[in-house]
Amino acid sequence: MGAIRDALDRAREAAVTRPAPVRPDTQLRFLLRTEKGSTAAVAARLGVSQRTVQRWIKGVQTPKGPNADRLKSEAARSWQPKVKERAERQAAARGVVIETRARFGFTSAAGSTDDARLRRITQHITPENSSAAFAAYRAGASEEELQAIVGGALGESYFRDHNQRAHDLDVEITDIDYIDVAY
Repeated sequence: MGAIRDALDRAREAAVTRPAPVRPDTQLRFLLRTEKGSTAAVAARLGVSQRTVQRWIKGVQTPKGPNADRLKSEAARSWQPKVKERAERQAAARGVVIETRARFGFTSAAGSTDDARLRRITQHITPENSSAAFAAYRAGASEEELQAIVGGALGESYFRDHNQRAHDLDVEITDIDYIDVAY
């Protein structure tokens, strides 16, 4: 994936009201409930055979290694989808806070440098920019497209101070050390 997509995933997963199941047997039962008892559908989601899922249900085998990781991530992804969607809608309406340490490149008026600089920024971005980021995330935008959106949002909110200064400054993220998104 990418750093921005991962940060949006983490923020979305944190929006639940109850923790997702942690034991493989409860994760499996939860996925079976979401798929209306279809072992074939659960097997397709996990990339294993239907017979393997049936063995897990009976307790003959337990998921291990990559299968256990896929089971955990699928259960977490499907956990409380309406709660996650509501939290995302509210965050888009209010705006989100982005905390990052990244290298930002600039293009600006003559007389100033456009060398990329490493900065640590914690900034609330506008609801419009938040909505654009969420829409691109849901549409499956590439990491470069998400970087352009987040770079533009931080350029507007942080560097140009909502167009109060540095009107000609264009900002782009060139390298991300870490990034977190908070609803």
